[in-house]
Order: sequence, then C-alpha cells, then structure tokens
Amino acid sequence: MTEVSPRDGLQNEPRVISTPEKVRLASALAGCGVEEVEVSSFVSPRWIPQLGDATEVFDGLARGGVDIAPGAPWLSALVPNERGLASALAVNERWGRRVIRKVSVFTAASETFCRKNINATIAESIERFVPVVAGARSAGLVVRGYVSCVIACPFEGAIDPAAVARVAGMLRGIGVDELDLGDTIGAGDAASTERVLAAVDLEWPITGVGEVDFAGGRGMVTLHLHDTFGRAVECVRAGLAAGVRSFDASAAGLGGCPYAGREGKRAPGNIDTGALVREIRRAGYAVGVDGPRLEDAASLARSLVAGAGGGEAVAR
Repeated sequence: MTEVSPRDGLQNEPRVISTPEKVRLASALAGCGVEEVEVSSFVSPRWIPQLGDATEVFDGLARGGVDIAPGAPWLSALVPNERGLASALAVNERWGRRVIRKVSVFTAASETFCRKNINATIAESIERFVPVVAGARSAGLVVRGYVSCVIACPFEGAIDPAAVARVAGMLRGIGVDELDLGDTIGAGDAASTERVLAAVDLEWPITGVGEVDFAGGRGMVTLHLHDTFGRAVECVRAGLAAGVRSFDASAAGLGGCPYAGREGKRAPGNIDTGALVREIRRAGYAVGVDGPRLEDAASLARSLVAGAGGGEAVAR
C-alpha cells in the first residue's frame, strides 16, 4: 500500500499547507504500517505551488529520522523531468543515504489529457522519461510509471484498454520498474477494471498471490483509484481477483482530479485508506496497517484541509 495523501491529496488544495504541517502528516502516515508514503513532487512551484517545498519536506523527514525508523516505509516522489530527478538525488546526497527510494514519472492513456496535464504527447512524454529512468536506476532508485485516465478521460471519454496496454508496454520498454494505473476521474467499475487489467496483462504481466516482488516494487502493477462515483471499492475487488497486490490510497480520501467535478462541485478524492484496508481484509488478505494510528493520521489530514474548496493543478 502506498499512501498518497501528502502529494496527491494536497496538490489541489487552494491553501498552501505549511512545510512543518506536511512533515507532520507524512510522519504520522509513515507510522501507520503502509509500505510507502508518496511525499511530494519535484515540480516547478509556478505550476504547483502547493508542492513547491518538496526539498524542505524531505529534509524535515530525514532530520526526524522518519526514513530510518524501525519498519520505516519507503519515501517516494514524483519527478517530471531531469531537473526534478536532480533535486531528488540532491536530497539523498545531502543526507548520505537514500531518503528517497523511489521516484515516479507520469504520462496518460489519453493524448488530450497528456497534453493538458504535462504539455506533451504520449510519445514525447515517454521520450522525456528515458534519461530520467536511466539516471534514477543508476542511482539505485526504483522507478514507478503512472498512467492516467486508464478507464476514461474527461475530454475524450472512454479509453480503449488496448491504448492503456500500449502505454504500459512503452514504459516497460524504457526500464520502468513499477506500473501504476490511474482511474483519474473515478469512472471505473468492476467490469471496466477487469477489462483494462486483462489488456495490460498482455504487455505487463500481473503476477498472482505469492509471486509479487515486494523487494523494491520491481514488476508490480498498482491500482490508483479515485472514488468520484463511489465505485472504488468494487474496483479493488476486481483488482484483487486479477492478481493486483499493490494499491494507492489517501488518508481521509483527500485529493480529487480538478477535471472530475460535477455540477460545480469538487470531485471526491482518492479511495480512502481506511476503506481500502477494510476491503482488503474483508477479501481475506493481510495488510499491516495499524487502524488507530491510521485514524489519527486521517484526522490530522482532515484538519489540514478543513474548509478547503477546490484547486487548479495537474492530476494523476
């Protein structure tokens, strides 16, 4: 399980959360028993001012020893380009250890969304990632590849599962270690999730129980679900049935694609971490999340965004 509320949950908030508050939230989540905390994104503050302090947040976590505490989860970050990767590597160099152990690049299965989100075609985004992936792997970091709009796009409508599979194959071809499939606007249901996973399996095999390599995330397929229409839990069930054993979630359900709102209202965010934990356990699987600690972290997350409306930022 990857907890994404410090990054995906906060990036669309109209109020810029302070660095100490972000450190406090990421620290609380790190103590919940999740395998990874996606802390921030090394993007230009001009584009996402809410995440303009990524370096300072990681420094705060490293200073507090969060990354080396007993049972510490991996800390990760999004890096859109070589400059972002250089900033991430600089954190590790400054602390003399891999504070950041995984970095993520992001593209989409929709050409229109890709252009609006990162100002590049799908092919251009993949080409842009080549030196990023090579540089990260040479530094010993694991690389995740996000694919947005794997079910539907707010501009193009339903997405052909074969298009998702093609992008997955392109990411695999440049050496990405982990594939993250994002239902960016929460359009998925069990049937559409099954279809996209079946198509992706042809390009990026989805391993079954007992075969997933959790040692660094290499080869894993992750589901990143948004709960816009209240169907994220049924998508979890479909994912489990297909062999998926890695999921993203956000404490208190923070987040939400700015393109997915309805009737002038902000869309619900990512699947709530608590709901994901309950569904995984209901399905008979073990997950090492501490319930009381997670609820404390979720309460903190809610308090940070209390009264917030919506925002304008890129979405994954």
